[in-house]
Amino acid sequence: MPPMDDDLDETRGRNSKVNRLIETYGLQGLGGELERLWTADESEERQSLRELATVFNRRLVESAMEDAGVQSLDGEVENIYRLLTDERVTSADRTRTRRRLERDGVDVDALRADFVSYQAIRTYLTDYRDASYTKNAESTKSIKETIQQLRSRITEITESKLSRLAKRGELLPGDFRVIVDVRAVCENCGTQTDVITLIDDGGCDCRE
Repeated sequence: MPPMDDDLDETRGRNSKVNRLIETYGLQGLGGELERLWTADESEERQSLRELATVFNRRLVESAMEDAGVQSLDGEVENIYRLLTDERVTSADRTRTRRRLERDGVDVDALRADFVSYQAIRTYLTDYRDASYTKNAESTKSIKETIQQLRSRITEITESKLSRLAKRGELLPGDFRVIVDVRAVCENCGTQTDVITLIDDGGCDCRE
């Protein structure tokens, strides 16, 4: 993976629309930010390609407004981008937004033509920055949930089968409660531990 510093040489992406726009709008450093957000390990921080396309396009709006000498209020850039692109926006609201920007000196048609798709972001990141994203390994929480779900399923199936045998007279009637105990045995010290406890504790206390 290439260096993450903001002044990364992007000559490899000379034919990339995203790279061209970064140079045209003076957004040096944005390429590194997009790569960092796409490849982030923390799921709370990582953003999808569609989200990154929105991030990129909003930066184009912000830059175009700045070049026209327009100072934007907090949250205004996001709202303007929404008004220009969201299909749920009424034509009247979109027209008012367009006219306002044009009065301020922003070429709205050129700006909209520069908006990129998530496919363009993907091409830029993978082909020109050599970035790649691999989903994080299965989390400890999801592993525990899977084990617990399987244990519950085995309990449910076993209780159903016992009930069926009892109804057919092949099992003495009674109130049975099935307990499924999934345990792990340490081959070094012989300790038997419930698997969920083992995961929570990070292993047993034995020493090889």
